[in-house]
Amino acid sequence: MKWNTTYAAKALACHGVLLLGACVMLLPFVWMVVTSVRPPQEIFEGSLLPWPQTFYGWGHYEAALLNVPLMRFMLNGVIICSGVLIVQIIVAVPAAYALAKLNFFGKNALWIGTLAALSVPIQVTALPIYIALANVGLLNTYFAIMLPFFLSVFAIFLLRQAFKTFPDDIIHAARLDGMGELDIIWRIVLPSYKSTLAAFSVFSVVAHWNDLYWPMIVISETKLAPPPLGMMFFANAESGSDYGALMAGATLLTLPLVIVFLIARKQVIRGLTMTGT
Repeated sequence: MKWNTTYAAKALACHGVLLLGACVMLLPFVWMVVTSVRPPQEIFEGSLLPWPQTFYGWGHYEAALLNVPLMRFMLNGVIICSGVLIVQIIVAVPAAYALAKLNFFGKNALWIGTLAALSVPIQVTALPIYIALANVGLLNTYFAIMLPFFLSVFAIFLLRQAFKTFPDDIIHAARLDGMGELDIIWRIVLPSYKSTLAAFSVFSVVAHWNDLYWPMIVISETKLAPPPLGMMFFANAESGSDYGALMAGATLLTLPLVIVFLIARKQVIRGLTMTGT
């Protein structure tokens, strides 16, 4: 009985800490949504009430949709995230398979280099990539936004950890049946790790949908701006002090990510559990 009481107290304390952390993480999003439905006079009152005294309706959302090409920003985000993700998968899956299942000279050194590359931020390579793109006249293009992220070291690491658990006997049997390595990768190994692929896809989409640093360097045209850069253009040029419309636009641009995560949350948890990440 005493053990059960102690266990229950520890479980309650852990859940309390997790609940507190969840509230802290969600507070900015809740405040964003609440601000988007506050009337303008309440936004500048400095009230700490978690709900508007007067519901403003969809006025700020109408202003955001009419004054700013939000749909264009979303389309740009879809194009960029899709292009980056497709190339990342095409490059990372064979590389991860080679590191996990093939034996070749320099394999360990290549794996150590992969782990080391995880610590290299985009800021380190930004200048040479920018100069190269400027010299070939590719600034202000979708390709310029996507180029630095075509090779995802994190994807290689995550998939390599997953592929390590795949039975070697199945691969040997496939080779005896005459299958090539690429067929084994795409038709046998990868389908067994859809959850891991889904987990990485969510991470990739969220990261590049929200990326501001690199697009701000290579893009100066509003029509090519991804969501965060588009909102920055909106804040500087259109909204001025209209924080209600700005929050409404931010809510609309955040909503697709929330929907994607809610749809894929089970796959994400399963994929990270399978890889031990």
